[in-house]
Amino acid sequence: MVERLLGYIGYPFIQFYETIEKFGQFILFQTQLFKLYPLAFKRYKIVLTQIEVIGLGCMGVVTLTGLFTGMVEAIQLYGGFHQFGIENFIGYTIFLSITKELGPVFASLMLISRSISAMAAELGTMRVSEQIDAIDILGVNSKEYLITPRIIATVISLPLLVIWFDFVAIGSAYIISTSVLGINPIAYQETLMRLGEFSDIMTGVIKAAVFGFIVSSIGSYIGYHTSGGARGVGQSTIYAVVYSAVAIFITNYFLSSLFLYLDW
Repeated sequence: MVERLLGYIGYPFIQFYETIEKFGQFILFQTQLFKLYPLAFKRYKIVLTQIEVIGLGCMGVVTLTGLFTGMVEAIQLYGGFHQFGIENFIGYTIFLSITKELGPVFASLMLISRSISAMAAELGTMRVSEQIDAIDILGVNSKEYLITPRIIATVISLPLLVIWFDFVAIGSAYIISTSVLGINPIAYQETLMRLGEFSDIMTGVIKAAVFGFIVSSIGSYIGYHTSGGARGVGQSTIYAVVYSAVAIFITNYFLSSLFLYLDW
């Protein structure tokens, strides 16, 4: 009984230690990749292929998410803004929230569920079936061949997906606001054009590039170090999705705080 109680007490400390150890291994692995990124551009065909798989593969789900995000936000904001007679400011409020926060976060979550999970599963399958070992035996750097092109492709694809998400979400919000909620379209556009700034869009694009690097690094690292056969591949896919999603929310807070400090 006492041993079991001591085990329960010590379990959180063991988990904390293991988490720190794994994070350190992840950082060391990423430092090994930095010198390989310039070499990855020699394999531009692989990068372009991964952009198609990672970026274009997410277009459908990102479009649907942006479409309904904009419509729902317009409906929800209208109730509060209508009470104070400031419906014309709905457009700018939606523009600000989508470009700075919702666009980067939602598009990243869709990319995680669609592409990062597939990335982890693909690399995990290659690891447990010893395909990665075969690549190394042939004298090809498996990290350069398999990981860096995927990370570069994600860093390129996610900002483009965020821009498309912003366009769809803001457009759907405009249609709902003017056609369904009865807001004056001229006043809506004038307020948006007068208050909206290009730096708001760039904030989301910069966030997307950072998010793309983080989630692709996590997904590729977990998939590359998969073990345990088919069960291990399934666990790696789950870990890649969960860790990437949590990392997005944590990173978003710090980036938002940084941009607030820089008054950007």
